Amino acid sequence: MDFNFDKTSRKPLVKKIITEGIIWIIELAVVIGLAYFVVNFTIERTTMLGVSMSPTLVDQDKIIINKFAYKFNKPERFDIIVFKQSGNEHSYYNIKRIIGLPGETINITDGNVYVNGELLEEPMVIEPITNSGLAAEEITLDKNEYFVLGDNRNNSEDSRFANIGNILSNEIIGKAWIRTNNFNFVNKLNLKREEK
Repeated sequence: MDFNFDKTSRKPLVKKIITEGIIWIIELAVVIGLAYFVVNFTIERTTMLGVSMSPTLVDQDKIIINKFAYKFNKPERFDIIVFKQSGNEHSYYNIKRIIGLPGETINITDGNVYVNGELLEEPMVIEPITNSGLAAEEITLDKNEYFVLGDNRNNSEDSRFANIGNILSNEIIGKAWIRTNNFNFVNKLNLKREEK
């Protein structure tokens, strides 16, 4: 009786190759899935266009957006958000600061912002507003609307004007998180210095 040693020695090798191939396919699927999750649900990079957020952010600043910031929390007053309006002909992201929250009434009088009739004390350095736009009359926000302004108050298209208007919560992409050129956290930029 002849015994075929080649036939018996190939089985473990074939089994090993198939096992390694399956493991490689699983690892590749996990990496692709993780990359997809990071790109679509956690962070994204964009560029600041224009001077509407100056001096906080200037034209061509590179920004990392934290897209995960509002998955479990709602946007807060003074957050700098990145949004893209549905139905808007512009294909780029807008970056502005939240001033009014859902349900609040916003009014701009004599260069100052009022929220629910009270003067808003803002923590950043800004100029008095020369053009109140639509906010010269009181604007009451719906339960899913935010009122945003650029920090360059006299050179910004924002919620004061009909072509931007109030921002809907589902139009918010995320929070402007990190400025990568001249590295800094965006929420730490252009704040008033506390007097000692």
